[in-house]
Amino acid sequence: MSFRNVQKIPSPEEMQALAPLPEKLKQLKATRDAEIKAIAEGKSSKFLVIVGPCSADEEEAVCDYVYRLAGVQEKVADKLLLVPRIYTNKPRTTGEGYKGMLHQPDPESAPNMVDGILAIRRMHVRAMTESGLTAADEMLYPDNYIFVEDMLSYIAIGARSVENQQHRLTASGMHLPVGMKNPTSGDLTVMYNSINAAQGSHHFIYQGHEVETSGNPLAHAIMRGSVNKHGENIPNYHYEDLIFAAEMYAQRGLENPMIVVDTNHANSKKQFAQQIRIAKEVLHSRRHSDEVHKVVRGLMIESYIEEGAQKVGDGVYGKSITDACLGWADTERLLYTIAESV
Repeated sequence: MSFRNVQKIPSPEEMQALAPLPEKLKQLKATRDAEIKAIAEGKSSKFLVIVGPCSADEEEAVCDYVYRLAGVQEKVADKLLLVPRIYTNKPRTTGEGYKGMLHQPDPESAPNMVDGILAIRRMHVRAMTESGLTAADEMLYPDNYIFVEDMLSYIAIGARSVENQQHRLTASGMHLPVGMKNPTSGDLTVMYNSINAAQGSHHFIYQGHEVETSGNPLAHAIMRGSVNKHGENIPNYHYEDLIFAAEMYAQRGLENPMIVVDTNHANSKKQFAQQIRIAKEVLHSRRHSDEVHKVVRGLMIESYIEEGAQKVGDGVYGKSITDACLGWADTERLLYTIAESV
């Protein structure tokens, strides 16, 4: 085998002891978790907006962004619940490139996953302390999630992972809302099968134990567009797409039907500025259909301080080193528009 042991990873309990979550922040998380759960269960009329950088690459800029987001949250608290994206594990289509803070706490240095886990935990503590907001992340690797499970309030399963059995089973043991993206092929059946699996009870091996889960009734759908065999992006946020997805949901009889629309990725055809138009179109569709209004309860937006993207090492503060993002000025305006429209 071509594996080489680099270093021993401390247990999740040891990592939590090295970078603990203070009791006050545990209480904050419990409050935020309950608010997000109420949206997922249809018990709250607030609209969920998961918004932030494509990847959380640097603590100072990420915490700056989240602090700005907190200022907006105060002003739209009666209409929106804002959840910052603090994505620390990044899938790479070709396997090359920056894989996230867990791998490289310094994007310009060699990987160090122990330092990465500690950097992530400290960043979350700082972000929560300074903003009063708890975050979302993608569960790219089920084995990594346990190192930050005490800090997150929302989990996404990506388009490349949604068919993976371990992701589905791990999601079935979570108490948080877990958004299942449609696969890159665009087949919604795969997404709904994943939600069905996550909502069920399972026995499997996890973290060195045989475990049994009770199922996660908060697993739900994220529509992110697709890519056809010619590499062309096919959006699925239009009115007819949302009606079709809502009808499929009803046919499946799944618990707590909820759709979050991802305004970037294949939906925007990787044109980050199109996220503004897409968000507005989704809100327009909600106003013109009770069915869409009932099931579409959130948006996912990629945004940072500076718009666009840069290469690793370019050194522009608050600018994405992975997918291009909206800048802060446009993001702030868009959030107020969403609040006025829901």
